[in-house]
Amino acid sequence: MSDWETVLAILGMGLITLLTRSFFMLPKNELPLPDWAKQGLRYAPLAALAAVIVPEIVMTQGHLIDTWKDARLYATAVGSAYFFWKRGILGTIVSGTAVMLLLRIGLGW
Repeated sequence: MSDWETVLAILGMGLITLLTRSFFMLPKNELPLPDWAKQGLRYAPLAALAAVIVPEIVMTQGHLIDTWKDARLYATAVGSAYFFWKRGILGTIVSGTAVMLLLRIGLGW
């Protein structure tokens, strides 16, 4: 690409970003949402988190893991168990990370 095309592409992407991010701030009044949409939006953060985290746990290089000797599975199980037991975020992170490190460094998984 030439310098002119690069500048035009950057300006175009900036304009599109500005328009899409300011779209919800343009109206003076709040946009009414149906109740079903409000209910659905309650689950959006959980769905987005699951869409990011689950592939990291069950896949390696684009393929499902095919062995039980994967530290991520045990770290996830321990972290989940801790969370359901104590309901603490810090303990969940620490327990899952500890299991992951012990299995990776200690056993070489």
